Amino acid sequence: MTRLPTDPAANLSALIRCVSVTPAEGGALTALQAMLEPMGFSVERPVFRQEGTPDVENMLAVRGTRGPHLAFNGHTDVVPPGDEGDWRHPPFSAAVEDGEMFGRGAVDMKGGIACFVAALARLVEKGALEEGRVSLLITGDEEGVAINGTVKLLAHAAERGHRFDACLVGEPTNPDALGDIIKIGRRGSLSGLVTITGAQGHVAYPHRARNPMRVLPAVMEALQGVPLDEGTADFQPSNLEWTSVDTGNRAANVIAARVSAAFNVRFNDVWTGETLRAEIERRLAASVAQADGFTVGVEWKEPVADAFLTAEGPLTRALAGAVEEETGRRPELSTSGGTSDARFVKDFCPVVEFGLVGRTMHMANERVALSDLESLTRVYETFIARWFAANA
Repeated sequence: MTRLPTDPAANLSALIRCVSVTPAEGGALTALQAMLEPMGFSVERPVFRQEGTPDVENMLAVRGTRGPHLAFNGHTDVVPPGDEGDWRHPPFSAAVEDGEMFGRGAVDMKGGIACFVAALARLVEKGALEEGRVSLLITGDEEGVAINGTVKLLAHAAERGHRFDACLVGEPTNPDALGDIIKIGRRGSLSGLVTITGAQGHVAYPHRARNPMRVLPAVMEALQGVPLDEGTADFQPSNLEWTSVDTGNRAANVIAARVSAAFNVRFNDVWTGETLRAEIERRLAASVAQADGFTVGVEWKEPVADAFLTAEGPLTRALAGAVEEETGRRPELSTSGGTSDARFVKDFCPVVEFGLVGRTMHMANERVALSDLESLTRVYETFIARWFAANA
């Protein structure tokens, strides 16, 4: 009899050893497929493409043909490890020291996938997963541009007739201890590039040029000076942050003809992507009126994600109950933090997020306590059983 992948540490070790720096598959989906097929999952690995972006391999794994349908969403791609000299152990070695496993992706988010697979395996061994359907939607594009990943994988699944009743995203949601936070929503994300155009000239003869850098502070103030909102009962205030400024000019004696400044807005449910774009364009138009001789334009970047909030129901109750039962902690239901691929899932079914402690994600020496892997596996196992019982 084939041994099922019931050990989350062994699952994670196999995944970490795959060098799947975004958007490379690196063997991670192959390793995951080998874990899932002995449990009766049928596996597809579609590759999605879009001009100007790298091809991305994804996975849709499905078990069961009828009954309530629970999905799990995650990603096997990881951010680059940075300078390997900053690591105590090689970043793709899955070394264990003092009860912790080191490796890029340990918590973000190969660890969550490893635990969910182990939870499924334990339920299969018990014969407790015979009714209902379970799907895993795994991408290699979450840490990248998020164009050829989950958003297209969901459409791919829908085209094949799959309809999901609920989804759990295994991102690392806990700031300090397992059981701190369940994410029930996220703020939206909107990115843009403002370009101010003047006239190039010699720095010794500024009267013959129009320096766009002189106008930039006023344009920035127009967008950022007045708060977008004060927040809501469920979300913190929206915030616009400037992320880069560039003239493309490398000469010390030249006034550049144009300057571009990139920004990102994390916004709450006061706004939609459409209404927020209109507000920013209105503020830019007002700033142009005070910038005689200059033009100011904005280029919007994709993708745009609206804010969302998952209402209390069987999904949130099953997860919160499982967390409290297995950790002894009553989790906070939160909308804090950045974005995740839950922003795409929410268009198909209710979605919540719960995973490991994220203190070391994206850092050198990213690591996870082996005890947390076991605890999260038990949470997932209890959650799956509770959710199917509530939806029988």
